[in-house]
Amino acid sequence: MRNKKKRSRLSNWIINICLVLLLLVGLALVFNNQIKNYLIKMNGENYALSSLTSDELEKNMKMDTTFDFDSVNSISTEAVFKAQLANKRLPVIGGIAIPRVEINLPIFNGLSNEALLWGAGTMSPNQVMGEGNYGLASHRAYEPDLLFTPLENMKKGDTIYITDLKNIYTYKTIVKRQVEPTEVEVLDEVEGKKLITLITCAEIEGINRIVVQGELESVTPVEKATEDMKKAFELEQKTY
Repeated sequence: MRNKKKRSRLSNWIINICLVLLLLVGLALVFNNQIKNYLIKMNGENYALSSLTSDELEKNMKMDTTFDFDSVNSISTEAVFKAQLANKRLPVIGGIAIPRVEINLPIFNGLSNEALLWGAGTMSPNQVMGEGNYGLASHRAYEPDLLFTPLENMKKGDTIYITDLKNIYTYKTIVKRQVEPTEVEVLDEVEGKKLITLITCAEIEGINRIVVQGELESVTPVEKATEDMKKAFELEQKTY
């Protein structure tokens, strides 16, 4: 009789554990996108420029990194969780802000999947802000305000800022278009022009890319940054 009661209690305990696990799995499925979006936003904010110095950014420029675009995965739940568990500290080398579409992201040295999940990655080694054709890539997210998703709403004439915390480089958008992945010439330098090229996917699982290009308009020392510039990067509290 006692053995029957023990077996009954054990069965109930196992059933309860299974029900709890099913509940947790169900909640994870229901809130899957919310959790993923939270991690993307939180990790991007962890690299806020207001907590860094120009010397730190310059040091990060010398760190070894990867530029293997083929290793970049789509923005899936698995990719986000894998990047979160890897817990890598990425080399921040600057920031990009586009006020009208509310982009404000860290710029990382390299093109790792983590870089494109938490901010924007540089497209090639040794590229220099304010020189040549400065290429940046980031993922397109399910939320319209995350990462480079807002690029689809950009218009000709929109202001693009990038900074290395020494200078703020102001570009004006000259073109936005959709290209095939083979059209790599968009990253070529153009004689007599100083450009920025921003790239993201045209669709979440799509092949084509959205490309936004801007032309350099001015270079402003950070200590002379306007209120609009400071606000774009959320640098109001930083003392220079």
